[in-house]
Amino acid sequence: MSALEKISQWPVDSVSGALISPGGVETLGETAREYDIKSVTKPVVAMGIMLAVEEGAVELDQPAGPEGSTLRHLLSHASGVDFDSREAKRPVEDRRIYSSAGYEWAAEIVADAAGMAFEDYLHEGLLKPLGMNSTRLEGSAGHGLISSVDDLVKFASEVLNPQIIHPDTLGEMRAIQYPDLRGIVPGYGMHRPCPWGLGFEIHGEKDPHWMGTNMPADAAGHFGMSGTYLWVAGDHAMVALADRDFGEWAKPLWQETNQEIWAEITA
Repeated sequence: MSALEKISQWPVDSVSGALISPGGVETLGETAREYDIKSVTKPVVAMGIMLAVEEGAVELDQPAGPEGSTLRHLLSHASGVDFDSREAKRPVEDRRIYSSAGYEWAAEIVADAAGMAFEDYLHEGLLKPLGMNSTRLEGSAGHGLISSVDDLVKFASEVLNPQIIHPDTLGEMRAIQYPDLRGIVPGYGMHRPCPWGLGFEIHGEKDPHWMGTNMPADAAGHFGMSGTYLWVAGDHAMVALADRDFGEWAKPLWQETNQEIWAEITA
């Protein structure tokens, strides 16, 4: 049994996954099945916003969000706004406060600048060019995407080998923003520091962590509270989508699974 196949033993009704390697893509389960991916939405939305930056519709360091905040702050959870409201919980750059409201705010700014609904902008600028035909934004730009393993393999492949977005832009997305900030990773507690890029959580030295402990510090990804995750590390990437909400069952299993997969990759 390969390390990827072990996700079939998770205590869920349905799980689909893929491991992308230089030699190809290994898949498991119904890869065309659509899932509510919750916060795995964020790196996809962030890439759509960064395309707007490339086009000049918005600027990464323009004012956005609460006073003193920029679009960069919103995308890296450094604006101080709360998880589900636009109320400032902390001053800008004081703490890494994980916020879906910040993503909704950022998406509205892009929509206003582009003169079209953000879900349409995302579709036309990113989803359609990548052939992510079953992916759509239904609601919040922080956690509202419906997608499939097949589509997220296309997204992860773009992260590994950018064709639509400029490599320098992708490099900025994966670079740690405000590296000294501490903060909480939902479900995994406080980390000092708590590195994050633009849309992507950065592994850093976090322990415990859903990616495991043996992945490189620059591994990047995101998980969703619906039992979903995506990561990119080196020249590999993984997608896992399940139909059971994140909870105590997931914390040890995700860490163990990813540690085993990375050990298998690097053996």
